[in-house]
Amino acid sequence: MKYRSVFDIIGPVMIGPSSSHTAGAARIGLVARQLFRKEPKWVNFHLYGSFAKTYLGHGTDVALVGGVMGFDTSDTRITKALSIANDIGLTVSFHEEEAQVEHPNTVKIHLGDDESEMELVGISIGGGKVEIKELNGFQLRLSGNHPAILVVHNDRYGAIASVSAALAQYEINIGHMEVSRKEMGKEALMVIEVDQNIEKNILDEISALDLVTQVTKIHE
Repeated sequence: MKYRSVFDIIGPVMIGPSSSHTAGAARIGLVARQLFRKEPKWVNFHLYGSFAKTYLGHGTDVALVGGVMGFDTSDTRITKALSIANDIGLTVSFHEEEAQVEHPNTVKIHLGDDESEMELVGISIGGGKVEIKELNGFQLRLSGNHPAILVVHNDRYGAIASVSAALAQYEINIGHMEVSRKEMGKEALMVIEVDQNIEKNILDEISALDLVTQVTKIHE
């Protein structure tokens, strides 16, 4: 993996002790919170590889919970995340998994409330950087380090073109884009990382497109 600067190796401003196990974990949790778009009532963390072995000593547990509650990597509340979760009625559980995974710092987050639930798989790749590898069964690659939108849509001709045209109309440049589907002609997911923030009016316009069923914004 290539790093652009020494700060990519050291990691972000954060609550320690580890950029991979703490800052990365907090970012995965934060992305999960942004994707769920509301405060969950319960969350289950399934930890794999190194995460499963060292999550208590490296603060991965409090970082994940803090992220799910919306705390950034530098938020001092992360150290008290478990007690804060208990105070607000957020039910938390951790599960050490033995299954072999591609990356040692892997977590599956399953969260929800009385109305809906969501499942996400993320990895911490070092220096506080993360990748989201799976969302509700869709395979994807989302860094969480850039502004992005996730577009759920019907897998039909013209869906990708219509979303791209809407972004081009506002001179928004696409840095990375990929499409995942579980079955041809059914529901599909567009992951679009962009170079600048996307305003609400643009999101509303994309949401109103014929083949689009849901649009979620991920902040940088």
